[in-house]
Amino acid sequence: MSENRFKITFNGALLPGVDLTTAKLNLAALYKSEVAAVERLFNGQTVTLKQGLSQADAKTYLQALTKTGIDARVEAEPAVELNLADVQHHAPASIQPAPTDPESPYAPPRASVGETEPVFATLKPFSVEGRIGRLRYLAWTMVLTLVMLAVGSVLAVFAIALISADSTAGLIVGGLVALILFIAVAVVSIQISVQRLHDIGWSGWLWLLNLVPFVGSFFPIVIMVAPGTNIANRYGPPPPPNSTAVKALASLWIVFIAIVFVGALAGGFSAIQEEYESSTQSSYDSGAVTTEEIDVEPAEAAEPAPDSADDEAEEAPAPVDSAKE
Repeated sequence: MSENRFKITFNGALLPGVDLTTAKLNLAALYKSEVAAVERLFNGQTVTLKQGLSQADAKTYLQALTKTGIDARVEAEPAVELNLADVQHHAPASIQPAPTDPESPYAPPRASVGETEPVFATLKPFSVEGRIGRLRYLAWTMVLTLVMLAVGSVLAVFAIALISADSTAGLIVGGLVALILFIAVAVVSIQISVQRLHDIGWSGWLWLLNLVPFVGSFFPIVIMVAPGTNIANRYGPPPPPNSTAVKALASLWIVFIAIVFVGALAGGFSAIQEEYESSTQSSYDSGAVTTEEIDVEPAEAAEPAPDSADDEAEEAPAPVDSAKE
C-alpha cells in the first residue's frame, strides 16, 4: 500500500490581523516573483499550491506559508490504486510541435519573469524610503548627535573669536551657517524616523505626532521601543542584520545618558551648595548688624547729660554785686 500524499490548498483567506498588501508581498518574496504574479491567488477560488507531499513535507511547507500571513490548509489526496487488468494499450497520438510564433493565437502563453525581490532592504540614510531597525535607528541618531556636537563646538569657538574681534559681518555669516546646519540635521533626523516607522509597519506621516503637545513627549520613546516586522511589509523587505559598528554606536547612548545624568547631579549639588553658602553669609551679615546697633544705643542714651548741667546752671541764683549796694 502506497504512503498517503497531501496537498496545500488556498482560497484567498488571510490570517487575523494580516494586511492584504503585506500578505501579497510576503508570498511574492517566498516564491521569488513579482506581486502581480501572486495576485491571481487571491480571487476567492480554491487553488492548489503544492501537491504530492508527504505529511512531514506538507507541515514544513504549511509553516512557511503561514509566516506570509495567508490561511493555507493541508488536505489529503485521494489514494489511487492501479489495476493492471484495466490497463489498455493505446497507440500514441502524433504530437505536433506548438507554434513558436508569439503572434499566433495557438502559441503557448508566456509570462514575463521579473527581477527577484531582495531578501533585505537597501539602506538609504538620506531618504524617506526603506526600513531600519531599532539598533540602527539608535546608531544613526548617535552619529547625528556626535556630528552636531562637533560642528556646534567649532562654531561656538569661532563665535567667541568674532565677538572678541567685534566683527558684525562674521557673526551674521556664522548665524546663517548654524541655521543651515540645524535644518540639515532636522531633515536627516526626520528621514531616519520615517524609515523606523516603516519598519514597524506604520505610515511615515505619523511623525507629525511629535509636534502634538503631550503626545510628542513620549512618541519618540515609542519609535525606539516598538519592534519591527521580521518579514516584508508594504514598505519593502526587512532591513539587513546589524553590524558590529551599529551595535557599538547604539551602545554609546548608554554612556551618553550616564554622562548627562552625572552632570545633572553634579550641577544640582553645586547649586544646593551655593544656595547654602549664600544663606549662611546672609545670616552672618544680619547678626553683625544687630550687634552694632546694640553697641551704639548706650552711647546715644548718654548724650542728654550736658543738658542737665545747663539746667542746673540756669537754676542757680545770680551773684549780688556788692559795689552797687
